[in-house]
Amino acid sequence: MSLVEELMADLEDDDDDLEIPEIKEEDEMDTEDIKPSKLELEQVPIGHTIFEVAKLHNSDKLKDIMKKIDKYASRIRKPSELLGPVEADPEYLLIVDANNLAAEIDNESSTIHKFARDIYNKRFPELESLVVQPLEYLMTAKELGNQLENVKSNDTLLQYLTQATIMVVSVTASTTQGKNLDKEELDIVTSACDMAMDLAESKRRIFEYVESRMAFIAPNISAIIGASIAAKLMGAAGGLTKLSKMPANNISLLGQQKKVSQGFSTATQLPHTGFIYYSQLVQDCPPDLRRKVARIVGSKCTLAARVDSFHQSNDGNCGIDYKEEILKKIDKLQEPAIVKGVRALPAPVDGPKKKRGGRRVRQMKERYAVTELRKQANRMTFGELEEDMYQNDLGYTRGNIGKGGIGGGIRSAQVDERTKVRISQTLKKNLQKQQAVWGGTSSIKKHVSGTASSVAFTPVQGLEIVNPMAAEKKVDEANQKYFSATSGFLSVKKSSTG
Repeated sequence: MSLVEELMADLEDDDDDLEIPEIKEEDEMDTEDIKPSKLELEQVPIGHTIFEVAKLHNSDKLKDIMKKIDKYASRIRKPSELLGPVEADPEYLLIVDANNLAAEIDNESSTIHKFARDIYNKRFPELESLVVQPLEYLMTAKELGNQLENVKSNDTLLQYLTQATIMVVSVTASTTQGKNLDKEELDIVTSACDMAMDLAESKRRIFEYVESRMAFIAPNISAIIGASIAAKLMGAAGGLTKLSKMPANNISLLGQQKKVSQGFSTATQLPHTGFIYYSQLVQDCPPDLRRKVARIVGSKCTLAARVDSFHQSNDGNCGIDYKEEILKKIDKLQEPAIVKGVRALPAPVDGPKKKRGGRRVRQMKERYAVTELRKQANRMTFGELEEDMYQNDLGYTRGNIGKGGIGGGIRSAQVDERTKVRISQTLKKNLQKQQAVWGGTSSIKKHVSGTASSVAFTPVQGLEIVNPMAAEKKVDEANQKYFSATSGFLSVKKSSTG
């Protein structure tokens, strides 16, 4: 048997072994075998009423904690009554549970707000963006209902909304395109509002109780930042022991808001700011020092939490000392900078330096002095248009050179005999040698006037060559006869009367 025949035989055997299952009809299918998964069960809506969505309001946990708070609130305990670790005290455990319950109340309020908002958006969809706070939104929705006409004249809204917000809501309500709600939907919104108000009241009672017990549980932290902020810190950290084990930089960031509302300005939402930043001790400081002071307060709160966890300084003196140190540091940070006095320079150790002077310095100054021509080029006349010398170099002028008027002419150089450059004797001899005339004098070598000529016109002979210096010689001889630069008069006739 070939390989192909063996393969075909195997395929025929496999077809005989296959059994085609019978397809049951829908009525005959067994539905008990099909079970939904856990994820599918979570996605199936549990209920459509507010009481099925928000279960904390009617839970036994909330009722038990509120009963215990009423029980312990009437008691007055002293710090000396606290024995053993603080975590074992029943009232401390109640404070921790109350803090955790306050966080659950916040989550529950957010759930109630979303449930009621989805229903009331059918009537007034713009209200969600106008009133942001959940409790204020629910109270406004309950008060308005289907009647959106008299928003401006409603006095109840003034109790929890500002006048500006009411004005905006009134204008928006007059132009909204929402539809009226039926009675069931309005009842749901009303029930959600009542439930949210009850939870807010329970949260307020919890905070009042925790704040009243902070002086007993954590007296030193309360002495620094107050009982309210101390209770919030303990609730965010999960207890006093966990708070004492946290580093200072983490304590400063407890309670920071990481949620950013879309569409709203984030200018007022400061990053890395928690409960301590908004405490009264930090807010009393100038804005530029608040972050630095918040870090200082956080470090002191860490030390105070460790003191409280070991039940030391139950009267809060340690926390008071820490607060005084913080106040001193704040005063130190606010002090103006020290103004340093201006001191005179000390007398120089070296003696006065010798300054060059004398004839050589005067000669050098005279050599590099500004000439009168340069002074005139630097001068300019006020209120007179200057003439541009070159088109390529606009603004280049000759100043007052060549101009008439006062200061127009070039002044002659003023020669000071004291600073006049003196010529050495050797230079004088060299100059005299250069000016010396060797041989007879002639009209060429001697400086003769340019109009003098050796050719003259005479009426007798016409052109005649004459000596132009002959007439000057005669004049010189006549002058020498009567005048002399070295001798006086040769003969003086005296009058007979003298």
